[in-house]
Amino acid sequence: MSTSVSTYGRIGETERAAFRAGPVDEESAARLATNGLDYRRIAVDSDEYVGWLQSVARGFQDGERTAEQISASRERSGYRRLTGVFDPESPMDAPVATIASWLGELTVPGEAMIPSCAISAVTVAPTHRRKGVARAMLEGELRAAQAAGIPMAMLTVSESPLYGRYGFAPAAAGASWTIETKRAGWIGPQPAGRIDFIGRERVRELMPALHERVRHRHPGEIDVPGSHWDGFAGTNPAAEKTAEKRAVQYSDAAGEVRGVAVYAVRENHDDFTKATVSVHYLLAETDDAYAALWRFLLELDLVAEVHAGELSVDEPLLWMIADQRAAKVSVRDHQYLRIIDVVAALETRRYGGSGTLVLDVSDSLGIAAGRYLLEVDERGAARVRILSDGEAIDAPTVALGVAELSATYLGGVALATLAAAGRVTVTDASAEASADALAKATRVLGWHTAPRLSIWY
Repeated sequence: MSTSVSTYGRIGETERAAFRAGPVDEESAARLATNGLDYRRIAVDSDEYVGWLQSVARGFQDGERTAEQISASRERSGYRRLTGVFDPESPMDAPVATIASWLGELTVPGEAMIPSCAISAVTVAPTHRRKGVARAMLEGELRAAQAAGIPMAMLTVSESPLYGRYGFAPAAAGASWTIETKRAGWIGPQPAGRIDFIGRERVRELMPALHERVRHRHPGEIDVPGSHWDGFAGTNPAAEKTAEKRAVQYSDAAGEVRGVAVYAVRENHDDFTKATVSVHYLLAETDDAYAALWRFLLELDLVAEVHAGELSVDEPLLWMIADQRAAKVSVRDHQYLRIIDVVAALETRRYGGSGTLVLDVSDSLGIAAGRYLLEVDERGAARVRILSDGEAIDAPTVALGVAELSATYLGGVALATLAAAGRVTVTDASAEASADALAKATRVLGWHTAPRLSIWY
């Protein structure tokens, strides 16, 4: 029985702790055991954590972690559910595969939040490839989330082709910018208020509260674990190059802090007027804060280029510079989603138009498969129910996989685009393809704000 969104509240620590302490999936454990592998959770305060962390580092081609880095990571990993796959025949006391997850909140169209299982640290040692290890771990986490009543899973990926087979799809793209500062020319607002330098500890203090006030406005954003703010601010004592980070705050005319930016400058030793600025994080609560912080960064002395990543594909900044060609923008997949509970997921978000649709959803894992009636009222709010076998509804039918439904969930891709790509089929009541039916379904499932996610996790 699916849970209506009206019964969802914020995720409490009780729910998070229960998920962290929950058992590994029995089906995945049995599957791995047939290959002589042991699938188990890792306590962050155990000796096994050291080997788990070193395996993660090796999986992402990082260097071996020092004692200081292990200690700092252990202190900041208590929010995660950690799982490892062990080979009893291995000469090393470390897992041959890893995965981490935690319960978070995803912003969806309409400024609502949906509980979601965030997945990270997925690695498989090259010595244990093609043994079904990744499949067992990912399917295991999805079933664990389903058992906990969580309607959505989400992740950011290093290798994008790997996750479609589990029903994940890119739902929010990320943009990377390189801006030629001298060519750009600021024509945006020049707000009242002031920019001031602040210390790393101060920006670490400011960012969580600012983000909480901002994240509900942007579909795709999530609640950020505290350890990530240490990374942005440079307050993790075990991190590298923290001294390079500089921070500024924007205060409005009333003296309230409405935005912050963290950046670093790389000097050009061949030409001291052509330094490069890398923006590590920019967080703005108001339009004035956004404009003031970007103007500050683009008008820094002795700087030729500003680099920034994880931006929206629809940044207002593009319309604040005189020469848009001064900005080179590249776009790629970023936030991936996987719907687990179709009814709860669809009833949580708001929609771009009213109407009634039948969604015929396929799912190779069997988690979300079924026929669903989606009824959206004039306010953009939805009611969803599972259709019984043979039940006929006089409404356009959208036949799609759970990956395609997940891709449209934040409004980041139009249903008509997926139809043109051969990924979905829309038919009218007579079971024939219909341009009108496609247009209606596209309008209903759309949204007016481009989704974004400002972090990696």
